[in-house]
Order: sequence, then structure tokens, then C-alpha cells
Amino acid sequence: MKLTILGGGGFRVPLVYAALLGDRAEGRVTRVVLHDLDAARLSAVTRVLAEQAAGVPDAPEVTATTDLDEALRGADFVFSAIRVGGLEGRANDERVALEQGVLGQETVGAGGIAYGLRTVPVAVDIARRAARLAPDAWVINFTNPAGLVTEAMSRHLGDRVIGICDSPVGLGRRIARVLGVAQAPETFIDYVGLNHLGWVRGLRVAGRDELPRLLADPALLGSFEEGRLFGADWLRSLGAIPNEYLHYYYFNREAVRAYQEAEKTRGAFLRDQQARFYEEMRRPDAPALETWDRTRAEREATYMAENRQTAGAGERDAEDLSGGYEKVALALMRAIARDERTTLILNVRNRGTLSVLDSEAVIEVPCLVGALGADPVPVDPLPGHATGLVCSVKAVEREVLSAAESGSRATAVKAFALHPLVDSVNVARRLVDGYTAVHPGLGYLG
Repeated sequence: MKLTILGGGGFRVPLVYAALLGDRAEGRVTRVVLHDLDAARLSAVTRVLAEQAAGVPDAPEVTATTDLDEALRGADFVFSAIRVGGLEGRANDERVALEQGVLGQETVGAGGIAYGLRTVPVAVDIARRAARLAPDAWVINFTNPAGLVTEAMSRHLGDRVIGICDSPVGLGRRIARVLGVAQAPETFIDYVGLNHLGWVRGLRVAGRDELPRLLADPALLGSFEEGRLFGADWLRSLGAIPNEYLHYYYFNREAVRAYQEAEKTRGAFLRDQQARFYEEMRRPDAPALETWDRTRAEREATYMAENRQTAGAGERDAEDLSGGYEKVALALMRAIARDERTTLILNVRNRGTLSVLDSEAVIEVPCLVGALGADPVPVDPLPGHATGLVCSVKAVEREVLSAAESGSRATAVKAFALHPLVDSVNVARRLVDGYTAVHPGLGYLG
């Protein structure tokens, strides 16, 4: 079985390959094709993977190419984890937004819109090529903004593209851990929303909802990341546990100030950190896996550091430093390839699941997965405050898709201006001016 990884020179690819090495069952991936536009990055990651595979019997064969069509042709699964504009683009997204006093995070607010505007045309091209060259392939999208990009690709691939994210899984794991509940097949996480904009409303074990026990106990609420990040009082007011990215909405002013005062934005930090890694990997004698492991540990420990500082949440728990999106990807591939029916939280087309959104809108909800793909599980309606935010952000995503398709500058301004975290049409206009000045990939906006 052939797996193609787009963005194959990306820093987190070894996480995916490590997960594949642990999969010894029949029907597993036997061939991995890495695709990237940067041959030097491909070389560096291929070296890391070779060290990972050393001594592992029947490790999946790894090849690398800069030819997209070659990578896609005949693939059974395509894992898309591209970063249009690289980390320099992310750093610019943050800087331009902060200069206007608004959030520049890569998936939330102005930064997410800018990232989407330059990523959607590339993702659509990939979707069209995949439909032609690998019509039976399943496309697993991790490219951010994941929900927006998945929706853009679904217009050409239908239900054969599925978006994944590790945030809901990590949140469910932390809730189960503090409650002393082992996550088992009979454990169901009632999670609903959009990518990076969702809420856990229940955690049912054998039919019993354990979340009220957590919400009633301030000590338990203060013992894990989201409890420290949002505060026990706010979580009890919501009656739910928000995805960590909602901190940017609920504490926006504090988050913007923290980013403005930081020595470096997250994008600039990662840009510089990964540049050191890839530069070090130019040395033929560099220990590839050891160098990658050291860099990864630093990356994970500093995740959302500004938000935790703002909330006084302290350091991340050791259990939360191991990532997780690669496990979601592998579980999804297993379920489809082997018809191992399971429930996963995924980004899929709505199909009537949330009545306030149309059937084509991509949402993030629990899905039943098997050989025929992923079907969203019926869920209760969102409360009013969550419905308003979901509908508002989905409307912005639709304007981003329209701007990417039409090349209309006016539509791009509308997308920025309608976002809840952008407080002025004039700011929206300046954001479009700023982003088109620093991103050659946005030259299509007239």
C-alpha cells in the first residue's frame, strides 16, 4: 500500500513514519513517497527516517521526489501537510497582524485568513491532480487552516478528503486522564465545532457522562492544561471544555498583548529553530535522529507558551509533549484500509449534522469510520453562544474561499473585516495591503 506525504520535507514527518513502523498488521503501508519542493529538506528528513528504520524488519520503503504528479500517481493514501510560504510566511502573517493590533496566529483571526488565502489555490490544484492521478486514493488533510483547506479540497474530491487535527484528541485524553477514566472503545467524546473552534460537551463511558463530575470539582479543573488556561469559573459558566485555541477568542486582548511583548512570535521562533536543524543536517556526519529528537522536544515544550504565560498556567505536562496527529492519521488509514470500524473526531462535510450550517460546510465532529470513509455522528445542537461563533467563522471561511476563487481584493477585505477578532473595516483594508506586500503568493488578489 502506497502512502504519499505532501510536505514530505516537513519537520514532523518522522512522527508519521514512526507510527507506521509500529504497525505490523496485514494491509499496512509498505511504501512511503515523500514530496516536497525543497530537495535539501527532503534529503534531511529521509536521513532521519533511515535511522528510524534501522533494524526494523520490513520497514516501509521510502523514496523522495520533487515531482508532484509522480508522487500522486497510484497512491492509496495521500497525506497533505504542506506549508505554503514556509515558516517565513507564518512569521510575516504574525508580524503584519500585530502591527495592526490584531492576532496573527496561523489558524485564528487575521493570520489564519492570510494563510488560507495563499494556501487554498495550491490545495485546490493538489485536489484536482489527485482526482485525476489517484482517483481511488483517500486524501488526509493536515494542512492548516485544516477545516478551511479540507472544505476547499472537498469541492473536487467529495468525501474522499478528510481533515484531521490532534487538538480534540489531546483534549479528550487530558479530560479522561484527570477523571481517571481509561479511554476505551466504549468511551465517547462529545466534541462539536469547527477546526480549532470546538467544545467538549460530554465524555461518556458506557453511557454515563463523566464531564459533570469534572466541572463540579475546582481541584480537578485546575489539574490539567485547559483548566489552567481558561480558569475553573469560566469553564463552569460554559458548561463545557473548549479547545485550547478558543483562548484566542475568550482572552483575545491578553493574547495579543502577550504576542506583542514576546521576544519572538511563534512563527519566528519555529523559523529560526528549524533553520538551525536543516542547516545542521547539511553535515554528512550529523546524527540525524538525535538532532531531530532534540529539536522536536524544544518545539513541543514551547507550544502556546504565550497563552500559558498570560493565564499563569505554567509548563506543559510531560504527557502532552508527545504530539498525536500521526496517531489520528494512522488510525484513520487503518479503519479505511482494513474496515476496522472506529470512532474518530475528524473534519468532514456537515451533511445535516449541524442544522445551522449547510450540508457542504466542513465541521469537526465524531465520525464512524470504516471502508467507505467517515460518517459524522448525529449530535445535539450547539448552545447559542457557540452557534453564533461557529456561524460567524464559517461565514469568514466562505469569503476566503470566494476570494481565492475569484481573486477579488474586495472579497478578501470582507473576509478580514467579518472576522470576530478584527475590529474595523479600515484595519481589514490595511491587513490586505500588508499581506499582499509581503506574500508574492497573494499577487492574484486584484
